[in-house]
Amino acid sequence: MSAAIKFSEERLMKVLLAPIISEKATFVAEKNEQIVFKVMPDATKPEIKAAVELLFKVEVESVQTLNREGKQKRSGRFNGRRNHTKRAFVCLKPGQEINFVEEAK
Repeated sequence: MSAAIKFSEERLMKVLLAPIISEKATFVAEKNEQIVFKVMPDATKPEIKAAVELLFKVEVESVQTLNREGKQKRSGRFNGRRNHTKRAFVCLKPGQEINFVEEAK
């Protein structure tokens, strides 16, 4: 938990936006024992690690991040773009687990 001391607790509460529950995220969770989160675009790997450890009381082994560009969309004659997003693939240490169903209660 020493990593949580380096960052303000207020900032860490805002880093994780939402868990990503999709077919691909479930496959990654089963195969590689990773959890996928949508995070703030300016979040760093140490901040993400500290935020997960603070919020879920688990130990994090590693964090990989992925920047996704928003899709080009069109509405009539107007072109637009969805927002860019950043995802974090969080690998937990062996024996650690996050259960979102129990956490929500």
